[in-house]
Amino acid sequence: MSGVDGFGCQLQRSDMAGSPVFTAIANVTNVGGPEIERETYDVTDHSSPGAWREFIGGLKDGGEVSIEVNYDPREHDVLVADFDDELPRNYRLVWPTITAAQWDFAAVMTGFSPEGPHDDKLAAELTFKVTGKPVLS
Repeated sequence: MSGVDGFGCQLQRSDMAGSPVFTAIANVTNVGGPEIERETYDVTDHSSPGAWREFIGGLKDGGEVSIEVNYDPREHDVLVADFDDELPRNYRLVWPTITAAQWDFAAVMTGFSPEGPHDDKLAAELTFKVTGKPVLS
């Protein structure tokens, strides 16, 4: 098999209760992330073999998760409260059922950008900054 159909991805939002319940964010059309990355530190010195630069791994960053939605104020304006919240909220990115994989992570919403073109549907892009380690299970 050379690929997996992306249809069926979900970004779920936790209610942050004692036993959290995750609810899918409605009308998601595209999902991106988490964009994990790692810094490197240059440890090259005058005795580095063959005059090649040498690096070690540094701090890791969970990156960002972004979603695009068919914007419906009745469904999505509750998420604006997440933007006002300074504390991270728990989210879950669920891949299609064939893969049975998901990313669990805490994040702060950093962007909410709705648009209403005169010749197309209402849409919005939401961006979340991951804090700590995203866990793939």
